[in-house]
Amino acid sequence: MNLFQELRRWRDDRKNINILSAMSTRELDDLGITRSDIKRVVRKK
Repeated sequence: MNLFQELRRWRDDRKNINILSAMSTRELDDLGITRSDIKRVVRKK
């Protein structure tokens, strides 16, 4: 991957982390993840 692709991936990961972090615990539970799983789940994609 080149630098621009890495930056795009980082930006997308941050956006998705922020979206999931804004969800309630119940919403996250509906998705089957916990707050401590958010970064791992986003970066695993």
